[in-house]
Amino acid sequence: MNVRVGDIIKLENNHFVAADILLLSSSEPYGLCYIETAELDGETNLKVRQALTVTSDLGADVAKLADFNGEVICEPPNNKLDKFTGTLYWRDNKYPLDNEKMLLRGCVLRNTDWCFGMVIFAGLQTKLMQNCGRTKFKRTSIDKLMNTLVLWIFGFLVCMGVILAIGNTIWEQKVGRTFSVYLLWDEPIRNNNVVFSGFLTFWSYIIILNTMVPISLYVSVEVIRLGHSYFINWDRKMYYIQKDTPAEARTTTLNEELGQVEFIFSDKTGTLTQNIMVFNKCSINGKSYGTIMDSTNFSFNPLSDRKFKFHDSSLVEAIKMEEPSVQEFFRLLSLCHTVMPEEKNEGDLVYQAQSPDEGALVTAARNFGFVFRSRTPETVTLYEMGIAVNYQLLAILDFNNVRKRMSVIVRNPAGHIKLYCKGADTIIFDRLDPSNQFAGEGLRTLALAYKDLDENVLEEWMKRLLNASTVIENREEGLADLYEEIETGLMLLGATAVEDKLQEGVPETIACLTLANIKIWVLTGDKLETAMNIGYSCNMLRDDMNEVFIISGHSVSEPELEQVLLETACLCKTVICCRVTPMQKAQVVELVKTNKMAVTLAIGDGANDVSMIKTAHIGVGISGQEGMQAVLASDYSFAQFRYLQRLLLVHGRWSYFRMCNFLFYFFYKNFAFTLVHFWFGFFCGFSAQTVYDQWFITLFNIVYTSLPVLAMGLFDQDVNEANSHRYPSLYRPGQLNLLFNKRQFFLCTLQGMGTSFLLFFIPYGAFCLVVRDDGSHISDQQAFAVIISTSLVIVVSVQIGLDTYYWTAVNHVFVWGSLAVYFAILFAMHSDGLFSILPSHFPFIGTARNCLTQKSVWLVIMLTTVACVMPGLAVRFLKTDLYPTLTDKTITEQVPQTCD
Repeated sequence: MNVRVGDIIKLENNHFVAADILLLSSSEPYGLCYIETAELDGETNLKVRQALTVTSDLGADVAKLADFNGEVICEPPNNKLDKFTGTLYWRDNKYPLDNEKMLLRGCVLRNTDWCFGMVIFAGLQTKLMQNCGRTKFKRTSIDKLMNTLVLWIFGFLVCMGVILAIGNTIWEQKVGRTFSVYLLWDEPIRNNNVVFSGFLTFWSYIIILNTMVPISLYVSVEVIRLGHSYFINWDRKMYYIQKDTPAEARTTTLNEELGQVEFIFSDKTGTLTQNIMVFNKCSINGKSYGTIMDSTNFSFNPLSDRKFKFHDSSLVEAIKMEEPSVQEFFRLLSLCHTVMPEEKNEGDLVYQAQSPDEGALVTAARNFGFVFRSRTPETVTLYEMGIAVNYQLLAILDFNNVRKRMSVIVRNPAGHIKLYCKGADTIIFDRLDPSNQFAGEGLRTLALAYKDLDENVLEEWMKRLLNASTVIENREEGLADLYEEIETGLMLLGATAVEDKLQEGVPETIACLTLANIKIWVLTGDKLETAMNIGYSCNMLRDDMNEVFIISGHSVSEPELEQVLLETACLCKTVICCRVTPMQKAQVVELVKTNKMAVTLAIGDGANDVSMIKTAHIGVGISGQEGMQAVLASDYSFAQFRYLQRLLLVHGRWSYFRMCNFLFYFFYKNFAFTLVHFWFGFFCGFSAQTVYDQWFITLFNIVYTSLPVLAMGLFDQDVNEANSHRYPSLYRPGQLNLLFNKRQFFLCTLQGMGTSFLLFFIPYGAFCLVVRDDGSHISDQQAFAVIISTSLVIVVSVQIGLDTYYWTAVNHVFVWGSLAVYFAILFAMHSDGLFSILPSHFPFIGTARNCLTQKSVWLVIMLTTVACVMPGLAVRFLKTDLYPTLTDKTITEQVPQTCD
């Protein structure tokens, strides 16, 4: 569909929206339409959009729509999916436009026969395309270290080239002249330009020794990471059967970073708790309800929700006695919200709420006789004790994370105008004893208030509201000031207490992660008492604790206190930040991430957690009750907080251990393989001749050694999963980065250099003056190359066998298979068959057979193998025996592992 800005387009049911369009009219009453935004935010529940009343009257009249000459002035294209600011000028009037009147590209029209809209943004200017910009990739500390080490290796390669080039220059000058009788010099050398010979030799050795630079390292690392990600996806112990939700690794680049986490930043609602809200208690006009555990009968209300339970019959009696304060309390709950009702059958009401809190409160009002039935742009219909009452909806003062409250202004059938407000108690009033008591029980509290409004005052305020709502720049600030102005002088009506229970396994998970020396900070928008009670419930707070740090969002926002806050918080075992906004959550994470040089993990379930999830080194999203925004922004996702323990202590620790072992062995074998050329240079006049056959050089990293090291990187495990949970302290080496660092790199380099030295000089010393059984020489270059290459393949195979803790069938197949393939190719390359086909490429017939049939050759290969692996093996045994770590002790004690 080719559309341009200003076009009027028609959409039909189940059609994708091709551009960002302003909804003009639809087939549904009051200009409503339903859309699915799964392509934008991952949420599958339907959302409601509503056209302006003046444009919804256009209906499906094509003539009127074609004559529509409204002018829209709006914000420039941006990537904010949840915000739109604009103004429609039409028929000498101006109308404010917001996101509720927009259908964004990528949405799908559902349950709506048709709708018409005007294109506001098209093509690359749509919000969907604006979100397709450059993504900031997260990189692990291993990635950064590998990049540094590759540069070091390249520098070492240059140094080796310089040394060998200098050696060639000296050799040509002092010794090479005597060989000119047999092998004529090239023209430059003949003219005594031996420096030029050294220059050419330098570049020749750079080419020969280039296998020292691990070009295939990054490919192998990505293959291993991909395998680790699949292991997470396939883990049935992280599968939540109630919602059919498996764990998902949404990235393949951060797996080993999961084994190095030091700080966890967790949301509370929906992350530590279930985010299934239950109306538990309330305070009305100073009297508390819900403290008496008796059954409540809602049979008086035919529209009540049978699943709803409340344990205090005195509140039902107060409703039946028509107490004004109680009626006003539930009237406020049934009016002050953004819930949309669906009535599939008569009396069968289903509420579509933007948050579980709103759903719980509106459901409570429904059960106590104040049933929210329907809404239009101008009215709200309630059934108050069975009687239909229509309220004129004059204004909605929206909720946001800064205001932390919501208000509606309505006119009742008697003509009285009232403002009803609900929100955080710290915003609406300074102190309310019953509310504080509820929060101490771990309940989420909201304060309810109202005020009567004068008609003249409201009329003047509404004019200013219309002007502010049609301004493009700084609209939000202007509206906030107007909201603040009218939301003053409120009369306190009461408070609600909604229960949000802890998820299963949260206390045990937090206790285990704490033993792993992981610091857990809870960042929540709830009030102090609620956050503290949840802290006690999940064992983060105990009466015997001396170091606890609890702070509010106001303190977090003070820049001059950042360092003091950080230093103090890091001294404490438990840190809880309450009343924090989404931006403040991200600021706390960034503060620790920047100053502590530690791996951070943020976990949350809602859109308000997206900022901190993106800020942390690792973001984990929980697919809960608040949509999929957190999951879509995360690196890993699952359904329950308790799975975080397995993700870190098992998958994270194994991934880090496997990657470190892989890197150590990979650098070791590359140095052992390549530096043999360096030693050989001293015996070949630094002439840049290779020790190995050219085919061996080509196949060594691709065929002979690639699969065994991949198997080790994918399947190896030093400690089984049971002991990983049993001994959380095993996680500590990853936090300290002990398994692979610059020191470990130098050790593996030295081991590789030592192995290359022994690989060259043991066969050289054994065969330089040795003859075959029949008296003929066996020390020609090709035989020497076969002996060294065979020794090298066996040595690296034995070494990987010693470095592997957990043998699977795949490990056996890859290790023994690689050895078998090596010998098969070796004998094939020295066979008559290949010589007859490609005589110029395979000229040395029978070299392998003649060489490897000598007993002395195999004795030398065995001696070389033992000499190469014994020093490292001896050091390992002495270290384990004299200075055993917890890992060493656990490996010794655990039952020998067997594979299915």
